[in-house]
Amino acid sequence: MSVEKMSTEPSAVSLDDAPDNAVEIVKLHKTYRGVNRQADKVALGKVDLDIPRGSFFGLLGPNGAGKSTLINILAGLTNKTSGSARIWGFDIDTDTRAARSAIGVVPQELNIEPFFTPRENLEIIAGFYGIPKPERRTREILEIVGLTEQSDAYARTLSGGMRRRLLVAKAMLHSPPVLVLDEPTAGVDVELRKNIWECMKELNAAGTTILLTTHYLEEAEKLCDRIAIINHGRVVICDSTGALVRRIDRKELVVTVADDLDAVPAPLRRFDVELLPPRRLVFRFRSSETRIGEIIDALQDLGLIIADLSTEEGSLEDIFLQLIHAPGEPGEGD
Repeated sequence: MSVEKMSTEPSAVSLDDAPDNAVEIVKLHKTYRGVNRQADKVALGKVDLDIPRGSFFGLLGPNGAGKSTLINILAGLTNKTSGSARIWGFDIDTDTRAARSAIGVVPQELNIEPFFTPRENLEIIAGFYGIPKPERRTREILEIVGLTEQSDAYARTLSGGMRRRLLVAKAMLHSPPVLVLDEPTAGVDVELRKNIWECMKELNAAGTTILLTTHYLEEAEKLCDRIAIINHGRVVICDSTGALVRRIDRKELVVTVADDLDAVPAPLRRFDVELLPPRRLVFRFRSSETRIGEIIDALQDLGLIIADLSTEEGSLEDIFLQLIHAPGEPGEGD
């Protein structure tokens, strides 16, 4: 079944007059108190963050950066120390019920009722949300996540991947306009990861705002249109995925020539070049300083015949590693 057939409007939240930002976070701070002041741990340090409506937004950071703390505050599972947050325009403190109806969370932990079937698990959650039986979409959601055949099997008999799909189904049950995925593909196989992302992309295309945390940086680069990187409880950068990748002014050009080479020809040594015997030349350069055409011209001037070439640009992983290794005060959060 196509996800497009599924409404993204939960019963308690209207899409009319929807806000520009699905989530707005202002000066959000969380300190875990220790036995004394010196033992206090700052998990979030006055975080400011806007997540545009309809975006596929990535929240990245190393373990302990504060990602899960932020998500748990939005989901109402952890109390903030100070600051404010709004989900779909609803303040998490003053409009608690509406804010929680506007968000669905797929947690890292496999927290399902093992002695109930997937169908029963969803029916129980639907009751918690006060969804009338005629309006429940249990069968449809089980079909979307590929659990139709297992709908009446005890949850404890499901594989790890199937349990992960059941978590996605539980988060989708009340059709929230904001869906949070906290490491949803951790420990699942490649095929299931692909199925989950296809489902999420369809939901996003239908209007659901997706907030994703993941350690798979290549995955985030392909899926997310905006990305924030958090470290030591602070957002160190937030921008479009394309703009982040463009910040890495690095390219690599691999040229395979037709004839064997014993060493890098002297005229090419003005470049940062390495010979991988017998025929591959690897050029590393900044695109703001060197044009590929200059390298090609130099090769042609030497009479070298190019048999093959490929280029590689800076990736999200490069900028992620740069930023998380920047100096900062340690915090705890995940």
